[in-house]
Amino acid sequence: MFEKLIFYFDLTGTVIFAITGAVSAVKLRLDMLGVIVFGCTVGVGGGMLRDSLIGATPVASLQNEVYLIACILVSLLIFFISPLLDHHKEIIMFCDAFGLGVFTAIGAAKGMQYNLGPAGIMLCGTLSAVGGGILRDVMAQRIPAVLVSDFYATASLIGGGIYILLGKTSAPVFTRFTVVAVAVIMIRLLAIRFHLQLPGSRKKNLSKRT
Repeated sequence: MFEKLIFYFDLTGTVIFAITGAVSAVKLRLDMLGVIVFGCTVGVGGGMLRDSLIGATPVASLQNEVYLIACILVSLLIFFISPLLDHHKEIIMFCDAFGLGVFTAIGAAKGMQYNLGPAGIMLCGTLSAVGGGILRDVMAQRIPAVLVSDFYATASLIGGGIYILLGKTSAPVFTRFTVVAVAVIMIRLLAIRFHLQLPGSRKKNLSKRT
């Protein structure tokens, strides 16, 4: 029962992230294939990177093709209904926060399953959540949004830390998963609401004096 719930949460997060990737492609005016590629990249790219790094191969999204099929179908849907999404930006942002929380919890759980250290567990959670978005931004030839914008990857890192702390207790795995997912979602939504972000670097004059 627990594994089925995780699967449904994982699939839901994949679909949500595929939507955000496809929406980005539409904004860049890519063709149908471009929209599908961006949708699949954001939907399953982070999980692929995570599984490749920790040696969980073949990666999960290739063992169960339902993930890729879901990404393709959702991307095609976005391609055709994209004009209707301009009035639902807040819903998309909330769904994105949900995906961030779910993927962070799943990634951290997989890192702990593979007996990684605290840093590895946190990075597994974060890479699962933001890896696809980073690949998308690289393909779009821009600095990854998680490095220059608001509380996004930071929320995921905090979630990974919470999962590690809960792992030292007797809390069941599903409880840890739920607590971490909810915590990351709330942190992300609060960051959006109050415009929270990390301090940016200040430009300095690095030219040499002669």
